[in-house]
Amino acid sequence: MKRAAWTMVFLCLLAHPVWAQEGEEEEPKPEEETLISGGIDSGGFGALVFKFSSVNDQFATFAGARGGWIINHQFVIGAGGYGLASTICLDEDGSCFLRQIEFGYGGFEFEYIGLWNRVAHYSLQLLIGGGGVTLPLRGFPSDGVFVAEPAARLELNVTKWFRVNVGAGYRFVSGLDLASLENSDLSAFAGVLEFKFGSF
Repeated sequence: MKRAAWTMVFLCLLAHPVWAQEGEEEEPKPEEETLISGGIDSGGFGALVFKFSSVNDQFATFAGARGGWIINHQFVIGAGGYGLASTICLDEDGSCFLRQIEFGYGGFEFEYIGLWNRVAHYSLQLLIGGGGVTLPLRGFPSDGVFVAEPAARLELNVTKWFRVNVGAGYRFVSGLDLASLENSDLSAFAGVLEFKFGSF
C-alpha cells in the first residue's frame, strides 16, 4: 500500500511541470531592432556625372562617372572619379602661358536615398577620397590631396532603369603642398547634373 502511495506522489510530481506549462501563457519575446530587417534587396547602377564649380576663382567643369551597390533601395555603397574638363590658369591675366592646372579626384561614396518610391525624391551623399594636382606646363610639379565632398540631390525617376538628378555640394580639399596653389583654390561649392542607369 505504501509503495502504491509513493508511486502516486512521484507521478504527480512529474506531471506538475506539464500542468504549469499548460496553464501559463508565454510572453512574446521582444524583437531585436536593426537598421536592415528581413532579406536584402540588392540593386546597382552606373552614372555619368557633370559638376559645375570653380578652381582658382575661375569657372570649372568636372566630368566623371560613379557606380554603386544599392541595398534595399535606400543605402548606396560605391565609388566615383572626376576630372577637371576646363582650362584653368594660374596667371592672373588668364593667358595660361606655361601655367595650366590639371586636377582630378575620386574615392568611396556613401549615399542615403529618401522616399525612393516617389517619382521625385531626395538623396544625401558623401565622397571621401583623394586626388592629384599637376601643373603640366611648368616642369610637371604635382601633389596629392585629400578630398571630402558632401552633397544633397533631388532625383527624378524617369523610367524603371533611368534616373536624372540635380544637386549641390561642397568640395573640401586639404594637404596641398605646391607653391603656386593653396587648398582654398581647389575647395569650392559645386552644382551637379547626373544621369543614372541601372536596377534601382
